[in-house]
Amino acid sequence: MKNIVFVIFALLMVLSCRKDYDKVSQVQEVSYPTINFTGNRFVSIQVGGTVPTIEATAYDSLLNESYTVNFDPSVINTSEPGLYVVPMTATNRYGFVGSDVVYIAVTNIHDSFDLSGIYSRVDVPTGATPEVTEIANGLYQTDDVGGAPSLPVTAYFVQINDSVLDFPTQPTSAGPLSARNAKVLHANTDSTALTWVVVNINFGTAQRYFLRQ
Repeated sequence: MKNIVFVIFALLMVLSCRKDYDKVSQVQEVSYPTINFTGNRFVSIQVGGTVPTIEATAYDSLLNESYTVNFDPSVINTSEPGLYVVPMTATNRYGFVGSDVVYIAVTNIHDSFDLSGIYSRVDVPTGATPEVTEIANGLYQTDDVGGAPSLPVTAYFVQINDSVLDFPTQPTSAGPLSARNAKVLHANTDSTALTWVVVNINFGTAQRYFLRQ
């Protein structure tokens, strides 16, 4: 009888250990919430203005779950002109974080300024013809920030006065990128030009000049 009891007890211990082993051996596939903007992610406000609500949702397609998107407007100084690249994040139940950014331009530049157009790089004859597009007042997108046909990178900047551009660090297809000494020359004339030094490991340290065609 003792032997039977011992065998039953041993069998129960094996089954219990097997159950715990199965729990430990489960591997959770990594997934991240994807952030989708239901409103505009490119916003321009006047100096001293109010940061608008950024409308976005987050969804993890593997877990089939929606999550709250976190956005901290306190990092934007509305009294200081510039382009603010603000993170938005969402965390799933396993702690994996999905992220994206919004672009908030703070500027009092008059809406009569428009730097949009096709440009050519004139300091080096690369044959590049970047397109600059105004997407909100004073806020611009360029589809080839380096004027390098072999590495066209989209980036964003804001015009904060007649001659100064703000070109902060931002995520791009070439990794984090910014520009220094960014200026507009002869704005709103037939010889409007843009110039900056790209700060990114894939580009050199040359001052680049772009003339509107």
